[in-house]
Amino acid sequence: MKINKMFCDKKPLIAFEIFPPKPDVPVETIYEKLSRFEALKPDYISVTYGAGGSQKGRTIDIASMIREKHGIESMAHFTCVGHSREEIDQMVGTMHDKGLENILALRGDPPAGDVDFDFSKNRYCYAYELVEHIRSVNNFCIAAAAYVEGHVNSKRLKEDIIRLKQKVDSGVDFLITQLFFDNRLFYDFMDKVRSIGIGCPVAAGIMPIFRADQIKSITARSGCSIPASLVLMMDKYNDNPDDLRKAGVEYAAGQIRDLVENGVEGIHLYTMNRPESTKEILQAAGITG
Repeated sequence: MKINKMFCDKKPLIAFEIFPPKPDVPVETIYEKLSRFEALKPDYISVTYGAGGSQKGRTIDIASMIREKHGIESMAHFTCVGHSREEIDQMVGTMHDKGLENILALRGDPPAGDVDFDFSKNRYCYAYELVEHIRSVNNFCIAAAAYVEGHVNSKRLKEDIIRLKQKVDSGVDFLITQLFFDNRLFYDFMDKVRSIGIGCPVAAGIMPIFRADQIKSITARSGCSIPASLVLMMDKYNDNPDDLRKAGVEYAAGQIRDLVENGVEGIHLYTMNRPESTKEILQAAGITG
């Protein structure tokens, strides 16, 4: 089922994001966790795509298994970085043949360690171009990324929102935000996108804090700010990983409770492949019993 249709029947949609194991790790390690994610009854599960287009085969296989074996709708991430038009068409065709109906279309990141990667050499340099192409060749439900605090490469949030409108107008059905830790930023962002004419559903991306070094690395790359209270929390529990995980679970649950109370259309939870912690977050947020 197409996810944009699901938004018509239920709000908020609860989604999990998982990632394929690294190439040197057996893919069965994620398969073993899917049953535990299934028990939490998400509305759909999205499967990430490696930097530079790596992991693409595993992404499609895992997304297909989620639908066929576990009966949960899935969404495959897809990037245009490092791909020719022929490769893009081949991948889109493979997704279609496997019965996938939902794609998260992204520009994507360069291969790890390639600091001089030239995006201009790609067949498509921007996500909106990939969206246009997918829309022209197949009737997928297409999701795209939004940045509550602006893309790290944008000089101003206003400029980034104008570009977001261009991307939506290219054929996007719904948006998923990058992580944020202050809900007030999300509400302000929503006011801005609605005022510019973006009317599609927007799911809030929630990243639980399980490891301080991981969060600091992600926020440094994404340009996401960390509230002072959260910095103090990470410093307080820096030497106690389990207490930090518990505090991170409660912080994410608090964000979700507030978002749901204020009418958010979707929650997109970055699970970090941790079904038990995901269960704790949903229970603390009052979403599951």
